[in-house]
Amino acid sequence: MHALLDHLQEVGFDSSPAFLGVDEQGREVLTYVPGETVQAPYPSWSMTDAALESVAHLLRRYHEAVLGFDPSGYPWAERVPAAYDDGLVGHNDPNLDNIVFRDGVAVALIDFDLAGPGSTLWDVAAAVRLWAPLRPDADIHDARQGQSLTRLRRFTDAYGLTGDDRTRLIDAAAANHIWCMDYVRRGAESGHPWFRQRWTTGESTLTDRTNAWFTTNHNELVKALQA
Repeated sequence: MHALLDHLQEVGFDSSPAFLGVDEQGREVLTYVPGETVQAPYPSWSMTDAALESVAHLLRRYHEAVLGFDPSGYPWAERVPAAYDDGLVGHNDPNLDNIVFRDGVAVALIDFDLAGPGSTLWDVAAAVRLWAPLRPDADIHDARQGQSLTRLRRFTDAYGLTGDDRTRLIDAAAANHIWCMDYVRRGAESGHPWFRQRWTTGESTLTDRTNAWFTTNHNELVKALQA
């Protein structure tokens, strides 16, 4: 992660924290990125089409900046499925609270703990799954309810995903959900307080509902991405 952040600074990508070193207590020190992240209850500006598209544009810029980074020789926290690993180092966790906004526009990525070899497809799948979001409508409790298909198409178009990656996006999003929730489950089982609280207060049943939803709605989701 340190090498990745250093690389981003070296190529002039100013939309991530800079790694400053480790202090005398063994804590990683990063620069502070001014702005605000999206946390519930979600502010109205964060649910707009403009905010959604700006996340896609930010992710595209990150992928362009990281192209020249060689991930070999470094340990990474969590491997993605082999089918979605082409060597490009993805952020792998573009959750709502891991993106910094200013004036309603996404300006930076933070929290690179899960960064590692993946692909543009995997990162787009992770982002659109969370930002559309891709889950049962009854489990969406904000202004995005009823808008998942429209927001799926808008994000994918804004990023510029084309060709085979566009065809594979829904399968990648379903696989990303399984991967992410397995990470949460293992964290809960290891006793991590935040993961345990999340997993034991409804996340496990939501995971099952979402997995079933991806299967039931697969064709409709694929159709939403067709021209």
